[in-house]
Amino acid sequence: MAMIADILLAAGALAASFYCFVLSRRLRRLSDLDKGLGGAIAVLSVQVDDLAKALKQTEAASAQATDDLVRQTERAEAAAKQLQLLIAALHDLPQPASEETPISPFFSQSQAKTPERT
Repeated sequence: MAMIADILLAAGALAASFYCFVLSRRLRRLSDLDKGLGGAIAVLSVQVDDLAKALKQTEAASAQATDDLVRQTERAEAAAKQLQLLIAALHDLPQPASEETPISPFFSQSQAKTPERT
């Protein structure tokens, strides 16, 4: 009986050592820098750095665009004020002496020009 227990114990030890060997090979492949998880982590790290640089460039471009928009808005407001002054100055001008009726852009037939039917 003791001999059977020793044989089973040795078989268990061999099975455990084989299992550890397989796990070590898998772990080595997983941490490989070219193909495994290590490579994926290295690629992701490079991508994070690239994204951080792109974010900084985007923030700088956004700040510049905001400054340009502020300057253009200020110029537009100044031009609007000048236009308001010019329009106010036009109201002070005298009206023309003869005011003709404005010509309508729509065609209308007057009663005097229509031939009478008999």
